[in-house]
Amino acid sequence: MKETIDTIIFDLGGVLVDWKPEYVYRKVFHGNEEKVQWFLNTVCTPAWNIEQDAGRTIAEAVKLKIDEFPQYKNWIELFYKDWEHMFSGPIIENLNLLKKLKAAKHYKIFALTNWSAEKWDKAIELFPFFNDFDGVVVSGQEKTRKPFPTIYKTLLNRYQINPKRAIFIDDNYENIVAANELNIHGIHYKNHSQLIKDLETFKLKF
Repeated sequence: MKETIDTIIFDLGGVLVDWKPEYVYRKVFHGNEEKVQWFLNTVCTPAWNIEQDAGRTIAEAVKLKIDEFPQYKNWIELFYKDWEHMFSGPIIENLNLLKKLKAAKHYKIFALTNWSAEKWDKAIELFPFFNDFDGVVVSGQEKTRKPFPTIYKTLLNRYQINPKRAIFIDDNYENIVAANELNIHGIHYKNHSQLIKDLETFKLKF
């Protein structure tokens, strides 16, 4: 028998807000998608960026990349200079879902995000609804990140969450697997209609 759900945990980037470095580099490379993807898969890679989410400073990260690719110094510096332009905005249908869940008052609503601590204040400025959660755990502030178990345990312990009564929504499958290993119900987000169908299996009220 399933426990009654009382907690819903959202990832932010890719679930509630649309973030893609491509939005900046398509302008840099004048719409040449091949060059955009080459740069983001070879120079300013996801593996490089995620270490800032885990607490590495932006200054250190930028220096490392410029040392490795000095010929691309200006483009590397742009990654964090123009970081806010990597957002197209909230994912409206999911933001509306969040608002409905909050309004229903049946659930505690949290966020668990991989995010650079140095960019968190700017994130709240861009998306004031980030202040509306019952609690947020930001990887860069904790010096660890998803999918490492420590960050999930930090959220569970800090807010006294029973994992068996919690749902975690994330667009990264690895992060869902890690949550499942700690007995948190995971939903691997692909699109809004799939998310609603998956939530319906838990008989939520909203």
